[in-house]
Amino acid sequence: MTRFVRYSTSEGPRFGVVDESGVRAIDGHPFGDWSDTGQQVPLDTLKLLAPMIPTKVVAVGRNYADHAAEMGGELPEQPLLFFKPTSAIVGPGDPVQIPTDLTQDVHHEAEMAVVVSRQLSRATPQEAAEAVLGVTAANDVTARDLQRAEPQWARGKGMDTFLPLGPAIATGLDLDAVRVVGRVNGEVRQDGTTADLVFDVPTLLSFISQSITLLPTDIVLTGTPAGVGPIVPGDTVEVELEGVGSLVNPVIARPRREG
Repeated sequence: MTRFVRYSTSEGPRFGVVDESGVRAIDGHPFGDWSDTGQQVPLDTLKLLAPMIPTKVVAVGRNYADHAAEMGGELPEQPLLFFKPTSAIVGPGDPVQIPTDLTQDVHHEAEMAVVVSRQLSRATPQEAAEAVLGVTAANDVTARDLQRAEPQWARGKGMDTFLPLGPAIATGLDLDAVRVVGRVNGEVRQDGTTADLVFDVPTLLSFISQSITLLPTDIVLTGTPAGVGPIVPGDTVEVELEGVGSLVNPVIARPRREG
């Protein structure tokens, strides 16, 4: 298994590989050719960023039976897709900002996010499986009141800061056996496993690629297990993925514009 991180430097974002001593800086990036520079950096000194900025984020709704049940919905006959804008992405430690003038019911949704390594178009499930670089942790933050009120989920799912990603991209995991845990203020609210996905990763990627070409860096959110619930300013929300690490973000009220 390899864990890639993306971090801030004075010269701009850079990728590195996590090992027992910290982070080894690399030249290049995980989606193409890269080489080890030999430079070692302590992990706790780095400002980690979202592991990538994809060309697009495709998300899947009601892909765990227990979550579909808690939301009062039936299981879909085929994957239920929606988009989240890349402008919603933030990294580890960045605040989730709730616009309290627009929504009063914001929920956390802990998820495994799949990172695509190469172009996929009309792919078979086997071809799709071979195009997975790895996975990262994601929080599909949702303004539930807007989601219920509006037929399209663009606002409810797509507000700024509503997609924390990180802390790393982990390769080589068994994608059918990843534990997904969501915590708020240290309390476990979600505890599931990708063994319970209604549509597994190869099926999802293949299905998406029949109509939407997936490109390197693209993210596919695979759904959330039961236990979603409200978050409010002052909370700390955590998504832990086995093999990936913990994605921790504070929750604040979005600052109001002056003037």
